[in-house]
Amino acid sequence: MMLTRTHRGFTLVETLVAIGIITLLVAIMVPTVKMVQAESRNTACLSNLKQNYQALQAYQTANKGILAMCEFLPVVTPDGIEGGLPNLLSAYLPVESASWFCPADFDSESTDTGTSFTYLPGLLRFAPEIQLEVLQALVQLPPQTIERQRTRVRLETESKLTARLFENDTKSLFPLLMDSEDRHFGTRIPRNGVFYDGSARAMIVEANTAVD
Repeated sequence: MMLTRTHRGFTLVETLVAIGIITLLVAIMVPTVKMVQAESRNTACLSNLKQNYQALQAYQTANKGILAMCEFLPVVTPDGIEGGLPNLLSAYLPVESASWFCPADFDSESTDTGTSFTYLPGLLRFAPEIQLEVLQALVQLPPQTIERQRTRVRLETESKLTARLFENDTKSLFPLLMDSEDRHFGTRIPRNGVFYDGSARAMIVEANTAVD
């Protein structure tokens, strides 16, 4: 007598159950993967900000403690990118360095300007009280002072006065360099910054406070 072996395949119900389980697992895994990716980009962003801060420190050391003073963002012109922190610090950190970009930044405008970050001293120098003192310093210069010397005096005065604002910021509310936009969605805070004391961390722009 010969025995025959029958092979039973999956039934329609079993197939549907298997597909349902796989779909459920994918639905659970996708948000987790996205969250891990967001945290990874956030960590890399903080690392880049610290690297940029080291270049800022090197500039200050080479310039007798003077805080770097330039546009808060580079300016895009028909002749290329002008001004901005990456250009000013090019002797200490290459303009093409990846640290000038946030890994969570996918905006082509940042690529055009050469950085994802806003340099806050370059914005604060236009505060009326600072510009008033700058004007007073320029008025006191001899009439024969050449334009290059006047520019140097203006920048040094703006630098000293702006640095004073950060030195008096005992709660570290204002970053030196920060994400120009909210980019870190999926993390606790969508914007990072590096502060005058060298710490890089998340910040709350709306409340003007920072968290560790």
